[in-house]
Amino acid sequence: MVSSAAIAATLCATFADEWIECGVKHAVVSPGSRSTPMALAIANRSELAVHVFHDERSAAFCALGIAKATGVPAIVLCTSGTAATEFFPAVTEASYAEVPMLVCTADRPPELQGVGAPQTIEQKNLYGAKVREFVNVDVADDAEQDSWRATARRVFASSVGASAGRKMGPAHLNMQFREPLVGDAYRLPSRENLASAQIIRKHKTTSARQMRKFCKALASPRGLIIAGPETYKSESLLKFAEHFGWPVFADPRGVARVEHELVVGAFDSILRSQDFNAENQPEVVLRIGTPPVSKVTNQWLAGLDCRRLVLTTTPTLVDPDRLTDLHVVADIDAILSEVQFEFPRAQDRSWSRKWSSAETSAQTAINQALRDEPALSEPAVARTICASLPESSTLVVSSSMPIRDVEWFSAPRTGLKVLANRGVNGIDGVVSTAVGVALATKAPTCLLIGDIALLHDTNGLLNLADRKVDLKIVVVDNLGGGIFSFLPQASSLETALFEKVFGTPHNVDIEMLAQAHRIDALTVQNLDGLTDVLAQRGPVLVRVCTDRNENVKVHERINQAVAAALREFRRVAE
Repeated sequence: MVSSAAIAATLCATFADEWIECGVKHAVVSPGSRSTPMALAIANRSELAVHVFHDERSAAFCALGIAKATGVPAIVLCTSGTAATEFFPAVTEASYAEVPMLVCTADRPPELQGVGAPQTIEQKNLYGAKVREFVNVDVADDAEQDSWRATARRVFASSVGASAGRKMGPAHLNMQFREPLVGDAYRLPSRENLASAQIIRKHKTTSARQMRKFCKALASPRGLIIAGPETYKSESLLKFAEHFGWPVFADPRGVARVEHELVVGAFDSILRSQDFNAENQPEVVLRIGTPPVSKVTNQWLAGLDCRRLVLTTTPTLVDPDRLTDLHVVADIDAILSEVQFEFPRAQDRSWSRKWSSAETSAQTAINQALRDEPALSEPAVARTICASLPESSTLVVSSSMPIRDVEWFSAPRTGLKVLANRGVNGIDGVVSTAVGVALATKAPTCLLIGDIALLHDTNGLLNLADRKVDLKIVVVDNLGGGIFSFLPQASSLETALFEKVFGTPHNVDIEMLAQAHRIDALTVQNLDGLTDVLAQRGPVLVRVCTDRNENVKVHERINQAVAAALREFRRVAE
């Protein structure tokens, strides 16, 4: 007779085997007893890179980072009880950002439920609608082994959105285990009855009716492209832009923020010049993916009298102002290519030349304004990092001010991938996300983060010195929440109250914090010092000290410099 421990071991080994067949390469494990059968099944497979994180919250964000970098879900495993609730922030981010994740939680058997057994909570549907699918696996029974592979494949398929038009996201497998927990797996069930364990994500095709409607809406010489993060190739988009003669507002999180005559990187600064943007309003805006971070840009777009089109690969439409006229869900590269056959190539390039000239003027003005600053500034740090990282690097950017500074002030370039947790825009788990990216890519990775966000996820530093990753962590230390200094609270509240509730100074020695984790750390005083450290191999933490109040003034001086440059450009053009 086969022991219950052996059956549980075989069940878990089957799940691991099927997910490996589907293409899974990483597993993130938090230590615990009840999860032993699955932990051993993962650890016994050499095809899986296994990353152990003491903190479940950090583990889940690491899995998020792995999937963001690769597009393939990672397994994330924990024991029962409150451990499973620690996954919730990352599950929420993965759900809204449409990032695949295989969430495995161990659970107590039925006889320990509802009787006050330790480390036991109700884990069925724990994450509610935040997961694409929930599967509760009862205590393993070898009579059901013919369904094990199908269950594993179903969970994987729901995570990667295998069906046309389906969203990627987290899928939750809750596994009940009864003691004893250590057993040896016997022969795994056959895969013979499965047509294919490899899930291929399909793209939605566009109907002829949709294409006609889409093409009709594009018929204008004064168009504008917002190139956000989505699945498409920069070549496809730029070829489309060249054909129509439309400028491209390129979000750094997308693939189009490269050096090209039609690419506009300084769109936030340009649009702060009311005279210029009032004279250069498009008749149609084509947005690909999600909107940029810039409030100025989004408010300008909301105030336009124009047609608004959105292209995405899934049904998710981010449109808080509810102004979209047409949302097309399709293979973006295919539809951009197909549309070009419906229109002649634009001959009049005066529209795009205005935006190209404005971009050149703005970038020149930003460079000069930053050179004129006497102290190291947050915009200069963001611009320097984006310019200095080596080819094939990944930059992970925290929410709050870092993502804004990168969007507003980094110049277009090739060879840099920018990632950020913008599903729900929180500062949760940013360090751990960056660690996951570095583990997955094994390439140079940099994290730009504020001091509060770093302190929010210091457990991401645990064992970082031993993970063999090239990760540079650049921390903007302004002793508090810098973004709040840009909000009305800063001017409307008494200083002491503002500092207590919003400024929230921390008084933590960040260098010593890093050194406690055996991570090299230093504070740089100038841009040369920053570029020198960026050329080193990590892990290393770089601290940059700034002043929150002065930072607001620096941003204003840059915006004024760009506005003056655009006024001069308009004067010469006249």
